[in-house]
Amino acid sequence: MTRRISWTLLAVLVLAQICYPLTTGATRAGLTVATVVLGWLLSVGHALLSRGPRVAAALVAVATGGGFAIEAIGVATGVPFGSYDYSGELGPKLAGVPLIIPLAWTWMAWPAWLAAVRLTGGSGRAADGSRPTVGRWVGRIALATVGLAAWDLFLDPQMVAEGYWVWRDATPALPGLAGIPVSNYLGWLLFAVLMMSALRPLAGSVAAHTDRRDHPMVALYLWTYFSSILAHAVFLDLPASALWGAAGMSVTAVPLAVTLLRAQRSHHLRPEDHQPHRRGVDATR
Repeated sequence: MTRRISWTLLAVLVLAQICYPLTTGATRAGLTVATVVLGWLLSVGHALLSRGPRVAAALVAVATGGGFAIEAIGVATGVPFGSYDYSGELGPKLAGVPLIIPLAWTWMAWPAWLAAVRLTGGSGRAADGSRPTVGRWVGRIALATVGLAAWDLFLDPQMVAEGYWVWRDATPALPGLAGIPVSNYLGWLLFAVLMMSALRPLAGSVAAHTDRRDHPMVALYLWTYFSSILAHAVFLDLPASALWGAAGMSVTAVPLAVTLLRAQRSHHLRPEDHQPHRRGVDATR
């Protein structure tokens, strides 16, 4: 049931994102809000169905609650992202923050975490039952942090181009990404590392492994990567963010794609999958 519900929500989310470049104005803003809500439901629903209420509650507390807190601080003080304001196009606000913004943090935090877990062994304990090494733990946090924060190399240029938020002082900026200060991306890295460091202790050991139930979330992460490159380069006329985002998210997305391809190839090459059928033996057993 977990996979069926997750795949269904993912399919609806993908359809909404495909429609995004085909719309404008208020319709596009409404579709943006709907997409973020769908993404939040997908990630939190998957965490709940696959790992239980503790993990879902930890995800909501760290990403949704933490996301709102850091955004409210950012709007009020300019720390840690820089000085910015949200327009009124993304729906109701609280403390100057549109209510869907913390949902966006949650939407991508969970697949980024699962991608990092998959790439660092997929288990909370080593094969001999001992706790994971410091190196593995640091690597997992680093991959999850970059996996989430690099998404903003796509997100911020797209949202700023739509006028959903604006920076009061956008210098210095990355080449080709005028209108967005470097401090914004550093702020994303800071909050992402805090979020990912807190998620595992709060969620418990069941958040430190992956299995077949997580395939929709892995697909979500890779879809976000490849579709964002295509959308920015071709449909949204944002070639610089296509390049920056492609480079940044590749740190997590490319090894993840390679790992999945190797696992699929290994599965097809297993000797038992290619045993010739012997007469008198029921091959369905």
